[in-house]
Amino acid sequence: MKKFLLPNAAAIFTFAAAFLLLFPPSLADDDDISNCFTPGKCNPFRPPPSDDGRTRKRIIIGVCSGVGALLLTFLVLIICYRRRQLRRKRSHMLPYVQRSIPSNQSNPPNPSSVKENENGNTYLGVHLFTYKELEEATNHFDSNKELGDGGFGTVYYGLLKDGRAVAVKRLFESNFKRVEQFMNEVEILARLRHRNLVLLYGCTSRSSRELLLVYEYVPNGTVADHLHGKLAKPGKLPWSTRMKIAIETASALVYLHASEIIHRDVKTNNILLDNNYCVKVADFGLSRLFPLDVTHVSTAPQGTPGYVDPEYHQCYQLSDKSDVFSFGVVLVELISSMPAVDITRHRQEINLFNMAINKIQSRTLHEFVDPSLGFESDYKIQDMITSVAELAFRCLQSIKDERPTMMEVLDTLNIIQKPNTEKATDRDADISDDAVLLKNGYGSSPSSISVSWVSSNTSTATNETISS
Repeated sequence: MKKFLLPNAAAIFTFAAAFLLLFPPSLADDDDISNCFTPGKCNPFRPPPSDDGRTRKRIIIGVCSGVGALLLTFLVLIICYRRRQLRRKRSHMLPYVQRSIPSNQSNPPNPSSVKENENGNTYLGVHLFTYKELEEATNHFDSNKELGDGGFGTVYYGLLKDGRAVAVKRLFESNFKRVEQFMNEVEILARLRHRNLVLLYGCTSRSSRELLLVYEYVPNGTVADHLHGKLAKPGKLPWSTRMKIAIETASALVYLHASEIIHRDVKTNNILLDNNYCVKVADFGLSRLFPLDVTHVSTAPQGTPGYVDPEYHQCYQLSDKSDVFSFGVVLVELISSMPAVDITRHRQEINLFNMAINKIQSRTLHEFVDPSLGFESDYKIQDMITSVAELAFRCLQSIKDERPTMMEVLDTLNIIQKPNTEKATDRDADISDDAVLLKNGYGSSPSSISVSWVSSNTSTATNETISS
C-alpha cells in the first residue's frame, strides 16, 4: 500500500500548483476587501491598486512547485520500475538456484516476503535465541570452548538443549557497524540453502545484550588449519582431497553468484571441513547483494590481505570477478600448502599470488608445489596440478575482464578431475579455446606451458616464454 502513496501525493501536489497558477488569488489588497463590508465605502468601479510584484512571485512559486512535483513523481516511477525489473531478473535466475538446493532441504525463505518479528521467535524467517540459552549452551562462553577468533568476533562451541552441536559467533562490539554486519549476514544466510554453505540455525535479537549468530557445527577445522595451521601434517591432505575441496568451494561460489551475492572474503580460513572433508563455506559478514544487471558496485575495499582483488583495491569497484581472484589464491594455497601472506618470504613473494605468478612465468612450478603431493613421482598428479596452476594463473590476472567466471572455473575443475586419458582427449580438442583464454599478453597455450614446466624439472627448458 505504501508504494502507491508517494505517486498519489505527488499528483495532488501537482494539481494544486496548477490550480494556483491558473486561478491566482484576488489582486485586491486587504483594505479594499474590508471596505466592501463597510456601508458606503465599497466602490466596485475603482481600479485595483498595484500588487507590488506579488502576482509574479505567486506565479513563480506555482511553476516551481509544479515542476518539483512532476520531478518527484518521475523519480518515484523510475524507482518502482527498477525494482520491478530486478524482481523479474531474479525470477529468471530462480530455476538455476533451485537446482543447486539439495533435495532434502526446503526452499530458502525470501526476506522480502517475511516480515520482521522480533516480538515472537523469528527474524527474517530465522529462529531467535535468547542470550541466556546461548550463554548456557557455551558454558558462559568458556574460553576452552573457543573454535576460532576472526576479525569480527569469536566463535564458540555450544550444545543446545535439543542436543544439536552449534558454533556460536559472538561479535566483538555492538556498535552501528557491527549491527549492520550482523543484519547483513542474517539476511543473506536466511535466503540461502546449499550443501556447501554453512547453515544458519538462528541468532539473537538486535536488541539483545550481545549480538550472537548460531551456525551448524562443522567439526574438522578449516582448510587453512589443514594446509599450514594446527592440523597440518605431511601427506594428510592428498591431492584428490584438495581437488574435492576446490570443486565444492567453486560450486558454492557459483550458487552465490547466481543468487546475486558476492562473498567478498573468500579464503581458506572461511572454508570449513566436516569429518568427510566436505566443504562448508562460512562468514558472510562482508558479503554484498550484487544485482545481475550491473557490472560492478563502487565501495571501499574490504577483505583479507593477500586475497583482495588488486583492481577492486585500486579502483574501488567490487564485482563477481573479485571472488574469482580470491579463489585463485585458494587454488595456489591448495597447490603449495603455503599461507596467502608470509612476511618472512622475499619481499616480492610476501603475497602468495605474486610468488605463484613468478614461479609459473619462470617455468619453476616444481619449486612451488607441496613435495608431499607426489608431483615429481606421479605423472597423473603432475598433469592435474599443472592444469590447476594454469587455471589459478587465469584467476589471478590483475584486470578483472581477463579472469574467467566462477561457472567457467567450476567447469574447468570438473574437466581436470576426469580420468587422465579422457582428459587428455578433451585437452587436445580444446587447445585453441584455452589459448584464446590465455591471450592478452600471455601468448603460450596451456599445453605448451605444461610442457615447459615439466621440462624445467627433468631437462633443459624450452625457448617458449610467457610475455607480460
